[in-house]
Amino acid sequence: MLQFVPTPTDDPLARELLTEYFTSRQLGFISRPEGYRVVFPDTAAFLPPAGVFFVVTAASTEAESRVLGCGGIRLLDAERAEIKHLWIREHARGLGAGRALLLALEEAGRGLGARTAVLDTNQSLTAAQQLYRSTGYLEIEPYNDNPNATHWFQKPL
Repeated sequence: MLQFVPTPTDDPLARELLTEYFTSRQLGFISRPEGYRVVFPDTAAFLPPAGVFFVVTAASTEAESRVLGCGGIRLLDAERAEIKHLWIREHARGLGAGRALLLALEEAGRGLGARTAVLDTNQSLTAAQQLYRSTGYLEIEPYNDNPNATHWFQKPL
């Protein structure tokens, strides 16, 4: 069973997951000659009432759980919340954890009062783009100036 544990982004486990995420992005990034720009998230932006950051775990035995990934959502304004750093460890991909995390983040966004979820991604993340499209996200014009992004999406909540 998956659990979505609210965790500050400066928590050691969250930092470990974010570091793994950023490292994987740097290794697979081809969009800019300068490479992938790493920016660790502002902890306050992912704490209520501004947002939430989840660490995803799965129970493997009664006494133990496995850490699968992470992701967050933060308010941009009164109407929109942005999904950031949605990432599942390689060994857990293809099992539905990413989709479940996305849905949990959308629910959290509704709880924050947002009416629309937005996100950005890179052309190299084709599986992520497929996930977003299959869950109702539509591609939009850029809403930010993220140099790592090549695609922007939104979905009504």
